[in-house]
Amino acid sequence: MNGEHHPNPPTSRTSPTHFINGHSPLHAASSMADNDRDEVESTFSSIQNSMGPKKVAMSLDELSLDDSAPADTNGEQKKSAKQYEEVKDEDLEALKLHTAARDLRDEAPPTPAADSRSQSPFITANPTVDFDGLSWPSAGTLERLRERENPEEAAARLKKLSGAVRTILECIGEDPEREGLHGTPERYAKAMMFFTKGYEENLRDIVNGAVFKEDHDELVIVKDIEVYSLCEHHLVPFVGKMHIGYIPSRRVIGLSKLARIAEMFSRRLQVQERLTKQVALALKEVLQPQGVAVVMESAHMCMVMRGVQKSGSSTTTSCMLGA
Repeated sequence: MNGEHHPNPPTSRTSPTHFINGHSPLHAASSMADNDRDEVESTFSSIQNSMGPKKVAMSLDELSLDDSAPADTNGEQKKSAKQYEEVKDEDLEALKLHTAARDLRDEAPPTPAADSRSQSPFITANPTVDFDGLSWPSAGTLERLRERENPEEAAARLKKLSGAVRTILECIGEDPEREGLHGTPERYAKAMMFFTKGYEENLRDIVNGAVFKEDHDELVIVKDIEVYSLCEHHLVPFVGKMHIGYIPSRRVIGLSKLARIAEMFSRRLQVQERLTKQVALALKEVLQPQGVAVVMESAHMCMVMRGVQKSGSSTTTSCMLGA
């Protein structure tokens, strides 16, 4: 206490709580690192052993024309160049036979040539324009066509159809004799004959010689051709638009004829897929162009008025032929 200054006595430093045995938990101990290193090296060694000995590419100088060439230091016979020279086409064919599929069902069919579109067997079994001048006629088409020259037979057909409509009205619970239905069977019979007038038309009369020589080889498109047809499954309408395009081969057709061809095939009992293809094939028959494309979009009343009743649905079909 004589005015002398004594320094503070040294205090013992304790290890912070985040140190364990003098090591931070963020840094593994040396013994842990050694264990991890040994494990990595062991895994890497196992992978290398599983891959087998390292393969070295053989140079052309190592090839020998002598089949009795001495073995190399590893005890393996050197490859003979004759093995590569004597492979012939028939050897490859034999190899294909040996490696053929065990079951014929495993064999993939050959890919058809891509330069032309295969013809459908369903609507092209007959020529587009047959000897009667019709285009894919139905069984009763010729009989209906002959009635043009025989008014008595045409009247008999209309009367028969009117009677069928009268039967329909009776079957649905209506009274064909009530005021609102007077004359309905006859009116509907005439309307149905108009809806299906395409059966009486033929491609020659529709085109009527309107094919002209023209040095033009670029795309010709007529869009938004209105189409009205009857679904052959339910006899209700499907309505839409058709777009027709073709690449001429020095011959063009009158633009209105494209719409008339679409009209002829649509005025029949149809399905949209067949209608689209018939228009394309007919145009190909008339013009022999480099290519034809037909796209159709329509709404089908058979799935709007009945069935799933989806009013916003639209169906698109296409047919592409040639280039």
